Amino acid sequence: MKPTIRTLSLQELTVLIDWAAAEGWNPGLEDAAMFQAADPEGFIGAFAGKQMVAAISAVAYGSEFGFIGLYICRPDMRGEGYGKAVWNAGIKRLAGRTVGLDGVAEQQANYQRRGFSPTYETIRYTGHMASPAVRADGLRMITTQLVPDIYDSHCFPAPRRAFLQRWLQTPHHGLAAISSRGTRGYAVARQCRSGFKIGPLFADDVEIALHLLDGLAAACKGGDLSIDVPATKLEFIAALEAAGFAPTFTTTRMYKGPPPKLGLQRLFGITTLELG
Repeated sequence: MKPTIRTLSLQELTVLIDWAAAEGWNPGLEDAAMFQAADPEGFIGAFAGKQMVAAISAVAYGSEFGFIGLYICRPDMRGEGYGKAVWNAGIKRLAGRTVGLDGVAEQQANYQRRGFSPTYETIRYTGHMASPAVRADGLRMITTQLVPDIYDSHCFPAPRRAFLQRWLQTPHHGLAAISSRGTRGYAVARQCRSGFKIGPLFADDVEIALHLLDGLAAACKGGDLSIDVPATKLEFIAALEAAGFAPTFTTTRMYKGPPPKLGLQRLFGITTLELG
């Protein structure tokens, strides 16, 4: 049966998030509404009759950058071409842009055949701060009046203010590091099906990154934290391991088209594997 391809409603996106949970991806409790704010038209499903059988996120950040994620075909419908159909729809939607994704090891060769090139590896670290400090000097809670989109523009390839305005709202915990020199970094924690994920974690240096992480650990009341860290951040990784965090799995950031020119200097934790 040739599938119908169309944009997902919020309710259908919630189903896709449940599929991600069933795959073991541990999504955030508020991911459906938060993700949709990034690009309401960017979540696409393949339908056989009235049943959603495959889906993908193909989020456009303006006219030059996009990101692929949440690429799932329902297990009982695999091998029927539905996954390929929704993939093609997502790639078509982002035509003319540099497109990023985070690929697990077993899929990287497949993505390379489709024109994606690896740029850097990320490692998910999970653990908890045994005794997070309560000091909050230099840290401010992020509010709708304090959206660090200017700082974000130094760390992410395209403007995403609409997404940030939702991502930084409660029940997420957002902290900014502020000094006399201005914003020095910011970070967000979101509650997931299990524990919390940190992302993004952007900071001028390792010390500020660790201070933000410590502040979020206190806000999360000692719960388990997971963060996707570029493998090149050796000093930050050493500090995580000294605190008892352990690596759980790796992904590789891949791009089709010219990769963004932003460096990784301020990137200590990516925002999400689904949206970049």
